[in-house]
Amino acid sequence: MTKQKTIQSLFSKQIVGAACLSALMVTSAQANEIKLNYAFFAPAQTFPAVQMDRWAEELHRRTDGQVSVNTFPGGTLLSASNMYDGVQSGVADIGLSATSYEPARFPLLNLAGSLTGIDVNSTVASQVVYDLIQEFPADQLGLEGFKVITAFTSEPGYLHSQIPVDSLDDIQGQEIRVPGDATEVVEALGGVPVGLGQAETGEALQAGVVDGYVGSRETLMDLQYARSVQYITDYPLTNVVFVAVMDRQRWESLPEDVQQVIDELGAEMAHFAGDYLDGHIEESLTWAAEEHDVETVTLSDQEAARWTEQLEPINESRLAAVAEMGLPAHEFHERMLELIEDYRQP
Repeated sequence: MTKQKTIQSLFSKQIVGAACLSALMVTSAQANEIKLNYAFFAPAQTFPAVQMDRWAEELHRRTDGQVSVNTFPGGTLLSASNMYDGVQSGVADIGLSATSYEPARFPLLNLAGSLTGIDVNSTVASQVVYDLIQEFPADQLGLEGFKVITAFTSEPGYLHSQIPVDSLDDIQGQEIRVPGDATEVVEALGGVPVGLGQAETGEALQAGVVDGYVGSRETLMDLQYARSVQYITDYPLTNVVFVAVMDRQRWESLPEDVQQVIDELGAEMAHFAGDYLDGHIEESLTWAAEEHDVETVTLSDQEAARWTEQLEPINESRLAAVAEMGLPAHEFHERMLELIEDYRQP
C-alpha cells in the first residue's frame, strides 16, 4: 500500500470513528432524556397554569435540556375529581389541583384556605402554605405517598355582586356561586350558596341565574366576569390551596441532580405564583374599573366586625372538627398565623 493510500485509509478511519462516537453521544443523550407529563384542571390563562408553564420552562433550562415537560391544562389529561389518584396510578407524572376539591383527603391542609377573615395577599399566603407542608408530617396533611413539587394559594375570595353589598342586609337572599369551602360562609352571611363549576359560572351570571360569586379578583378579567358584576365587597373570605405532586416512586426514579433542581424550584415557584397573582389582580381591578365600571365597596369598621362575628363560629367549628380527627388543627392554625406575620415583615 502506498503512503498516500495509507494516509487516506487512516483519515477515513478517523472520520468513521468520529461519526460513531458522535452517534454514541447522541444515543446516550437520548437515553438520558427525561420526559414528564404535568396535568392541571383549569384553563391555560389561569394563574396556576401560568405557574405550571414557568416551572416546566425553568426545569428544562436548569437541567440543560435533560428534562422536558409536557403540560396539560384545562383537564385535558386529568380532571379535578381524579387528579391525585391519576398521579398515583401513573396517568400523569405530576398533577396540580385545589385541595378543597377533596376535603376528606386533606382536612388539616385545607385549614390554610377554609378559615375566613384573614387579610393576606397571595404572595404571603403561598409562601406560608409551602412552609407548612415542609413542617408538618405528610401523613397528617394527606400527602403520604407523594412528593410535593410546589404549593401556593389564591388570594382570599371576595364577594362579587350585581348590587352594592356594604352590609349584611344587602346580601340577604342573594344567590351566590361559591367554591365548596364558602358554602357555610355565604349561608352565615344570609346569602343562598349555589354550587357551580367555573365553566358554568359565566353563563349563570349572564343569564341572571346567580346574583354574584365568591372568588379571587383576577377572574374579573381572566374569565370576563366583569361583564356581569358591578361590585366587589372588600372583606376576605375563604382561600384556595393548590398543591402540585409527583408519585413518590416516580420521584425516586429521577436522577439526584434532577431531584435537586426540582427541590430548588419548590419555594421559588410558591413565591412566583403568589407574586404573579397579586400583580395580575391589580391589573384585573384596573381593567374592570376602566372597561366595565366595576367598583370596590369598603365595609365600615362596625360592619366588618358584624361579618367577623357571624363567621367566627365557622372558624371555630372547622378547627374543632379537624382536631376531633386526631390532627393538630390548633397547632397548624397557630403556626400559620405566625408565618403570616413573619412574611409580612418588610
